[in-house]
Amino acid sequence: MARINKISITLCALLFTSLTFTPVANASQQARHSAVQKNHLVKATERKKKTTAKNDKKKTPAQTKQTASSKTKTKPSRTAHSAKSKASQTAANLVTEKCITRKGHKAKCTKVTKIAEVHKVRVQKAQKTAMNKLMGQIGKPYHWGGTSPRTGFDCSGLVYYAYKDLVKFRIPRTANEMYHLRDASPVDRGELENGDLVFFRTQGRGTADHVGVYVGNGKFIQSPRSGQDIQITSLSEDYWVRHYVGARRVMTPKTIR
Repeated sequence: MARINKISITLCALLFTSLTFTPVANASQQARHSAVQKNHLVKATERKKKTTAKNDKKKTPAQTKQTASSKTKTKPSRTAHSAKSKASQTAANLVTEKCITRKGHKAKCTKVTKIAEVHKVRVQKAQKTAMNKLMGQIGKPYHWGGTSPRTGFDCSGLVYYAYKDLVKFRIPRTANEMYHLRDASPVDRGELENGDLVFFRTQGRGTADHVGVYVGNGKFIQSPRSGQDIQITSLSEDYWVRHYVGARRVMTPKTIR
C-alpha cells in the first residue's frame, strides 16, 4: 500500500513538472522563431537595397532624368490652355451648318466651312508677318542694292526682304518690275490695305522708279534715298502726291504660301 502511494506521488510530481515547464519551453521556441523571421526580413531588405543601388549605377544620365521626369507630373499652364481655347473658338466660328428640309423627312444638316473666312485669316496672318519684318527695319540706312538687315536696303530691296518668303511667286528686284508684276493686282488709292505696294515716278523716266509699302492711316514705309534712313511717310505729302503712279496688291489668298 505504501508502495502504491509512493508511485502515485511520483506520477503527480512528473505531471506537475510537465505542466509547469511546457509553456516556458513553448515561449522560448516562439522567441527563437520570431528572431529567425526578423533576421530573414532584415537580410531581404538589405538585398533589395543593394539590388536597387546596383541598377541605379547602371542607368545612364538620360534614363535617370527620364525616370525623374516621369514621376513629376506637370500641370498645363493657363496661357497654353487659353491659347488652345481661343484657337478652338476661332475654328468653331469658321464652321456653320447647312440644313436641307424635305417634306415628310427629317432635316439633314451638314457642317460647312466658311472658305472666305479661312482665306481672310490666312491673308491677315501673312500681312502681320510682313508688317513686323518691315517695322523692324525702321531707322536703318539706305543702301543701294541692299536686301538684308545686315547690309541695309534700297526701296525695292526692302520690299523683296518683306515678301520673298510669304508669296508663291518670285519677287522682282526693281520697282518697275514690281509695278508690272502679273501676280500683283491693281488697287485704287481709296481701297489700300496694309501690305499693298505703292509706286512713284520720281526721276521722270520709266513707269515707276520708287516703291514703298502701305501701313495704314494714309502712310507708307520706305527706304527713300542715299543719306536717309528707312522711315514711315505720309502719302498726303505734296511731293509723294505729285509722283504717285499707282498701287499693287501682292498678298491675296491665291498668292500667299
